Amino acid sequence: MARSSLREFQERLARRLAEASGAERRGLLGFQCGGDNWVIELTEAGEILPPPPLSTVPLTRPWFRGLANVRGSLYGVVDFAAFNGQPPITAAGRARLLLIGARHGIHSALLVSSSSGLRSHEDFEPAPADGAPPWVARRLRDMQGREWLQLDPARLLAQPAFLDAGLE
Repeated sequence: MARSSLREFQERLARRLAEASGAERRGLLGFQCGGDNWVIELTEAGEILPPPPLSTVPLTRPWFRGLANVRGSLYGVVDFAAFNGQPPITAAGRARLLLIGARHGIHSALLVSSSSGLRSHEDFEPAPADGAPPWVARRLRDMQGREWLQLDPARLLAQPAFLDAGLE
């Protein structure tokens, strides 16, 4: 009887995890960067964590903040606000590192102002995408009328300006 109950419990748990995993794939992670609201598909988001100590790298652009050691792997850290022409972010307080490149074979992290949690696609409607940088998949508007930018990490990682962190 105990084995049967344990097996049923494991099957129920596996089903619930699969359902939760499916729901997450359709979700978005919200974050703030400078004065902008951003979202990223959870499947693209990687991990979000408080910034560890950063090792600076000489002769790099001001928006390249250095290297972060995350569980033994080095990630290049880009201040996403500064990269987008806004004032730099202080790597303390509510600031977070968003690991975006591992899925694409690039160990890259974005320093963002804060995380605003999980969002649903149903919370947004499309907005005009006038003048958006190429790494913006689309502009969105939430139910309160706030504008959000959806990040496309593959497009960002493919940008020559993003990959060229060294000074000339």
